[in-house]
Amino acid sequence: MKCILAKKLEMSQVFRADGAVIPVTLVQAGPCVITQVKTKETDGYNAVQLGFLSTKHVAKPQEGHLKDLEKFQVMREFRVEDPSAYKRGDVIEAATFAAGDEIDVTGTSKGKGFQGVVKRHGFHGHPASHGHKDQLRMPGSIGAGGVQHVLKGRRMAGRMGGETVTVKNLEIVEVRDGGVLALKGAVPGPRNSVIEIQTV
Repeated sequence: MKCILAKKLEMSQVFRADGAVIPVTLVQAGPCVITQVKTKETDGYNAVQLGFLSTKHVAKPQEGHLKDLEKFQVMREFRVEDPSAYKRGDVIEAATFAAGDEIDVTGTSKGKGFQGVVKRHGFHGHPASHGHKDQLRMPGSIGAGGVQHVLKGRRMAGRMGGETVTVKNLEIVEVRDGGVLALKGAVPGPRNSVIEIQTV
């Protein structure tokens, strides 16, 4: 399994040889440094930890953890089957991926604040005439009153976005110079947000 961290740049489009237009998201992938290799014997599971985006200052626990490596703004873990293929200090570049690879992309979706049920859950709202004053975007009844509390999972107004979202089975359209990958379609999060990429 191949994995890397990337920074979302912008959306663009690519023209295929047959003239088809492919919408793509451009991301700056890597370089990432392996900061820790976890094994089933020592940690209970197999994983690699990657560091991304160099920085000067980190908290003291991270300083000790990275004592013989450079410091990183972001460190994320990926589960792997064979941890022996990885070594602490190795660098992972975007060139490890190839055009046509199928990947899963995980990121944090854009936060939209406190939203009503029409925007958050797609409710249709009420009729706009004849005795429906001020009801147009209201949620309506929330169920029987006998239980004296709101049942769990009820779709209501609340904070929307800012959640971890995984988009599966995207395709790498191009691997460009400078570690830029062109991913088919859209990926979660705003520009300059960090996303996780791993092969299916």
